[in-house]
Amino acid sequence: MQSGSLWCLVAALAVAVAVSATRAAAAVVDRSFHRDFDAVWGRRNARFLEEGRVVELSLDERTGSRLQSKDRYLFGRFDLDIRLVAGESAGTITSFYICTGGARHDEVDFEFLGNVSGEPYLLHTNIFSDGKGEREQQFMLWFDPTADFHTYSILWNPLNIILYIDGVPIRVFRNNEAYGVPFPTRQPVHVFASIWNAEEWATQGGRVKTNWSEAPFVAAYRRYDASSTCVWRGSGSTTRCGGNHLPSSASSWMTQKLDWWSWMTLNWVRMNYLAYDYCDDRRRYPHGFPTECTIPIGRI
Repeated sequence: MQSGSLWCLVAALAVAVAVSATRAAAAVVDRSFHRDFDAVWGRRNARFLEEGRVVELSLDERTGSRLQSKDRYLFGRFDLDIRLVAGESAGTITSFYICTGGARHDEVDFEFLGNVSGEPYLLHTNIFSDGKGEREQQFMLWFDPTADFHTYSILWNPLNIILYIDGVPIRVFRNNEAYGVPFPTRQPVHVFASIWNAEEWATQGGRVKTNWSEAPFVAAYRRYDASSTCVWRGSGSTTRCGGNHLPSSASSWMTQKLDWWSWMTLNWVRMNYLAYDYCDDRRRYPHGFPTECTIPIGRI
């Protein structure tokens, strides 16, 4: 077997193992959204089902909807199952993100850009630190995100931010403060889930607008897990941390980085499904890329 084929086989096996492990872990997390979230915008478009264990957020011509976590967190791993809008979804964005708020805000985004019926979704990710964003990476998905729920995860610790889909790492943003790159370490975040109209840019650069005759557009969420987090109790108060998503009790999500196996799967995703990377956009940065793009492996 050629080395390239062997590499792909190993990476595919790693993806299968990660997906299986994520599904097994998700099976034990099933609590009410009422316990963890408030509907802070478009409350009438937030429909709680199965005693609050599932919530449907809808978008119509009047409004979208947004949930905000009751707690704030300073570091953590956040897992959420999402089933995206089926059929016609052009102009819509379904999102899951963490954000501090404020002018110099920190933010980590999963934003799913809708499309015309039959065309695939595009996953738009972005990371803001100290108010600076414009760190977009976009991905095609290797499955139909409207057919069933899939688990999307944000791991944020002092070393790095890692984004996962079904346990498969798709993006890493390392702490490169030593090189002058701001990294979120000081501001607590809320967790958000939302659906909203962004027809001015969401689908094919805004060329395809929202078809309101197809409304309401409905996305479903379930199995929010923030057990591996540090809950912020305010300045001067004790921050409560807990949980462990790693197999060894000697390991901790607070120091988690990608191991060799995870780097293999990350590179498999980048080789096959990366659609846009700001670190490769020479038209956007004709005079030199941002600092984090020039640091070895710091960009991914």
